[in-house]
Amino acid sequence: MTLQQLRYCIVVAEKGSISEAAKTLFVTQPSVTSAIHELELEFKITIFNRTNRGMILSQEGVEFLSYARQVVEQAKLMEEAYLKREEKKKRFQISAQHYSFVAEAFANLIQECELEDYELTLRETKTSNIIDDVKQLRSEIGVLYLTEYNEKVLNRYLKENQLKFQELFLAKPHIFVGENHPLAKKEKIQLQELEEYPYLSYEQGEDNSFYFAEEMLSNVPKKKSIRVSDRATIFSLMIRLNGYTVSTGILGDDMKASNIIAKPVDSKQVVRVGIITHKKAVLSEIAKKFLEKLYELPMLHEMEAQGMIQEMKKK
Repeated sequence: MTLQQLRYCIVVAEKGSISEAAKTLFVTQPSVTSAIHELELEFKITIFNRTNRGMILSQEGVEFLSYARQVVEQAKLMEEAYLKREEKKKRFQISAQHYSFVAEAFANLIQECELEDYELTLRETKTSNIIDDVKQLRSEIGVLYLTEYNEKVLNRYLKENQLKFQELFLAKPHIFVGENHPLAKKEKIQLQELEEYPYLSYEQGEDNSFYFAEEMLSNVPKKKSIRVSDRATIFSLMIRLNGYTVSTGILGDDMKASNIIAKPVDSKQVVRVGIITHKKAVLSEIAKKFLEKLYELPMLHEMEAQGMIQEMKKK
């Protein structure tokens, strides 16, 4: 085993293919293939499953990669300490449903931690992609929610992929609408009052079922329904079509700037918003700092004080 082989293995896992890894590493494809093969022979495991979709980490490979990242990270720290090299580039990726509070914490991480050399990724994506990203260790942290309607299915996926869910807070359903929406002045919205307005939701690809939906009350039948793929579009349709979506009620600065407001829905449903991590992975220091920024968000503590969400949980 060499550090170079471990580095090759990490890049293949990130890129999902030998050819893309070779381009990134500026080496030949046979060099990368040989490095992976030698590691698998030495440790008597299969690190990658070779599929039509590329190189996919096996269950053994997920655990191996967790150790490999730690070894490479420690080697970098030694080089910096004893060879006086420049500070290493900070790398971190998080995958999340379309939550404004996640973007706020991500921005605070960059602004307040004085990172000088970094490569960070915030991936707002489909629920199934969040699970897959954390499973494959592309992302250290995923952010999604569980309810009594989806938790049986999602918990099965989490268990199968050796992922764990940590609750951040509990929330009640709210609708997001434009400030001039016909229902905007009501104190609480009844579900039947929404029937004539377009229901907006984020498209989930092949997994377009309420189990994978980002929106609360997704199992309730809708007369008018529109699926979109990005935040800007959903804001625009809220304003132009008097559309609505259902979420936690937490308004980020981007929503306030777009004149979006939140109104509580008369429903007994409760959602558990939380993070998912891999059971065998060790969080990096930058991932831990992100969680600190998440717990410190004023918008969440203000909503907690107003009784709109229940306590954020630190573990």
